[in-house]
Amino acid sequence: MSSLLYFIAIILLIGWLIGVFAYSATGLIHALLVLAVIAVLFRLIGGRGV
Repeated sequence: MSSLLYFIAIILLIGWLIGVFAYSATGLIHALLVLAVIAVLFRLIGGRGV
């Protein structure tokens, strides 16, 4: 499960970077960043035991 969260975080981070450079979606960019950070935090807190 933690590897899935890590994968989702990477996808969201890539989407955020694309959004920042494209300047197409304003609020969505920050929402993607927040979701990516939350997913990474869950991965770090949860550890690799799952």
